[in-house]
Amino acid sequence: MGESSSWRRAGFAGAAIGVLAAGAAAGVAVERLTVGRSVRQKARLALDAAGPYGGLRGAPGRARAEDGTVLYYEVDEVEPNAPSAGRRRRLFGRKEPAPVTVVFSHGYCLNQDSWHFQRAALRGLVRTVHWDQRSHGRSGEGASQTGPDGVPVSIDGLGRDLKAVLDAAAPEGPLVLVGHSMGGMTVMALAAQYPELIRDRVVGVALVGTSAGQLGEVSYGLPLAGVNAVRRVLPGVLRALGSQAELVERGRRATADLFAGLIKKYSFASKDVDPAVARFAERMIESTPIDVVAAFYPAFAEHDKAAALAAFEELPVLALAGDNDLVTPSSHTEAIAGLLPDAELVIVPDAGHLVMLEHPEAVTDRLADLLVRAGAVPAGGTLHRD
Repeated sequence: MGESSSWRRAGFAGAAIGVLAAGAAAGVAVERLTVGRSVRQKARLALDAAGPYGGLRGAPGRARAEDGTVLYYEVDEVEPNAPSAGRRRRLFGRKEPAPVTVVFSHGYCLNQDSWHFQRAALRGLVRTVHWDQRSHGRSGEGASQTGPDGVPVSIDGLGRDLKAVLDAAAPEGPLVLVGHSMGGMTVMALAAQYPELIRDRVVGVALVGTSAGQLGEVSYGLPLAGVNAVRRVLPGVLRALGSQAELVERGRRATADLFAGLIKKYSFASKDVDPAVARFAERMIESTPIDVVAAFYPAFAEHDKAAALAAFEELPVLALAGDNDLVTPSSHTEAIAGLLPDAELVIVPDAGHLVMLEHPEAVTDRLADLLVRAGAVPAGGTLHRD
């Protein structure tokens, strides 16, 4: 009876979620009239084989969260003798980066590779740590996905996960914390629970396409009726789908065209996104199991870390978002900057939620400036020549 009810709710949700998918589905339908399914499948395979994104790897490491979940991270060390003076000058002018560790936290349904372009730009120039949040990428599946008695995923828990990664990968020295979307919320949760760490070691913070709270008010670009319908049914639908993960994953594969359209609509704003970048984002999101999607989603409604931003008041802060982000709208980034008047507020034109992939140069340039403002570039630095 309970299972029947769950699937009946899932059926009722079809209309509401259909509103969410309508714009993307219309574009997919037009594409189907002109391009055969087999051609699209071959194109995806070609992009998967040729796409250069997501292949950067560093020294692997593993931290253990408080509940025993294994958290995977990679470290890119500074390469003092590397022939990289040209890149150093472009990013930092005449000064040498100091031994700071820049720690990147990724967003919901992504993994550490979502920072591909920024990682490539900083590689060898500063020490960086890239980690996969629990149940994402190469990290272990959290206990909350093992059964109904598991502890629910919380943003506070993700903040404690980040602390475990810092203890393992960067136990000393100055830190710059960079977080996108859920990763930015993770950084805020760290600050709320470990203010002394922020005070003693953090020298800069970048919050990209994220929010300090009130995510329940986001419209996702939908009319009010559609938003309200989705909000009412989506948590129950996700629980029902998560309980039938194998069946749902087969369905996702069968409706790959629709999912690709949705991913593009809610990831990017510009019309000329590199197809290989779009496919790269699609692969990351596709790789997140439906039970993980379902387990994490409720945590966002509870997220409220506006008060935690006070920990960053004395620090250089970058608050950056795309001007057409439908997932965490730029108004949320503006609200963060409003609570941190000294923060640098950057709204990137013609950009969506995955702004660091869509306009990587804009994000990388602002990160480089943040490192300079954070004092990661000492006053006595010298110019290196090729």
